[in-house]
Amino acid sequence: MNTTHREQNPAAPSREEIRERLVSRAASLQPLLRDEAARGEADRAVPPEVVDALSGAGVFRLLTPKRYGGHETDLRTLTEVSAALGKGDGSAAWVGMIIAVTNWLACLFPERAQEEVFGADPDARVTGVAAPTGMGERVPGGWRVTGRWSYNSGAPYATWAAVGALLQNADGAVEDQALVLIPASELAVQDTWFAGGMRATASSTLIGHDVFVPEHRVLSVPAASEGLYPRSNPDETLYGATFGPMLLLCLAGPLLGLGRAALDVVVEAAASKPLSFTVHVRQADSVGIQMLVADAALKLETAELHIRHAVDEVDRAAAEGRPLDYDARAQVRARAGFAAQQVVAAIGTLLDAHGSAGFADSSPLQRIWRDANTAARHAGLVPAVGLEVYGKSLLGIGERMSLMV
Repeated sequence: MNTTHREQNPAAPSREEIRERLVSRAASLQPLLRDEAARGEADRAVPPEVVDALSGAGVFRLLTPKRYGGHETDLRTLTEVSAALGKGDGSAAWVGMIIAVTNWLACLFPERAQEEVFGADPDARVTGVAAPTGMGERVPGGWRVTGRWSYNSGAPYATWAAVGALLQNADGAVEDQALVLIPASELAVQDTWFAGGMRATASSTLIGHDVFVPEHRVLSVPAASEGLYPRSNPDETLYGATFGPMLLLCLAGPLLGLGRAALDVVVEAAASKPLSFTVHVRQADSVGIQMLVADAALKLETAELHIRHAVDEVDRAAAEGRPLDYDARAQVRARAGFAAQQVVAAIGTLLDAHGSAGFADSSPLQRIWRDANTAARHAGLVPAVGLEVYGKSLLGIGERMSLMV
């Protein structure tokens, strides 16, 4: 008789039940995140109490292996959790998402590297910068790496960093582009994050000089982009998920939450806020406002549908033990950037409806607007790149202009 694991062990929660519980925990943090958002902006770092709350809710362990005490969930769960957090505060959601997904990234490395990161510290927090702004020189047993890595979100909270480097052979020629895992204690942090939005992400610059990186803590980016990882446990299907789509789609979650937060604020205010210089004592009674709010809501739904479709495609392929082919990845890249622009457009429309009061320091709308417009300009979400990659794929043009696909 065929029985599922669920039937054999009724007490074991399903993946959907685990997701629901984790999203509920994240949603319960929204009042705290809203209360602490202004403080985080002033300090240019997510407050310690918020970091502790994120940790307590299991955010940092979302994609960490179960064998190290993690939840080992999926991209859909990460997206929904970070969207729930984004309704409270964009910076906190971004930091939580970055640490969770970079912890996933660390699990693509060989078992020895994973043991060094998570075996010694199940609560390890890995942050990172994929841009290859470091240089590695071959030395016995590994590489000697020097570099500066900007925009390292969550830098103050990291225990490890995964940073990009070009690897040179003995003749000085570049032989590979890689991500290298380095203990945070071996890197200096330079306070360089002075930005108009996402101010509390503390996306500072990491600096390393002649840092030794052993061979087992090096991941080839060209190989990873084609689904070739040096990990050694094939039963953990999460870590077979396709490289580029995982690292691009994760960026959408906080944006989706920010969009929904803006819609909630404007809808609530419209019930009592007058529409100045008109006969309407409530914005909600104006056909013009009704149309703007409906337009924004549909833009947000469009973004959510694109992201949900792409996320489920990535998760399904991982569960089936297969990488996405290049054409599917190209579409994912385009979907991510397109969805981000839909969120930005929706928030702009909502501010048009709400009026200039939304830019008062006391209004959450101005922070939502700044955070979303900053996050949507992340290099992984640039819409022109996504459209070019996807357009080339549709037209059968073989030129590949980015490894992050």
